[in-house]
Amino acid sequence: MKPQPPKTEFWAGTFHGSHDGLPAKVTATHDDTRPEPYAWTCSCGESRSFPTNDDVFDTAWRHTHPTRLDRLRAWAARVIPTRAAR
Repeated sequence: MKPQPPKTEFWAGTFHGSHDGLPAKVTATHDDTRPEPYAWTCSCGESRSFPTNDDVFDTAWRHTHPTRLDRLRAWAARVIPTRAAR
């Protein structure tokens, strides 16, 4: 029998929602060939990767379904100048 290469697991989950008033689609994936195998990518261009699967689905969901506090933080970041911007 030939030795088999290590099995690579790949799965994905998709979340549809919106942020900043625009429709968004986030795809969460797991790929054993990456250094941080758990990640999500949004159609807006933002992405995050994780070493474990603990927060992948939670953060992907909140990215497309922000709470009032998340929307307030995003608004404050846009409106209130930071020290670096001064």
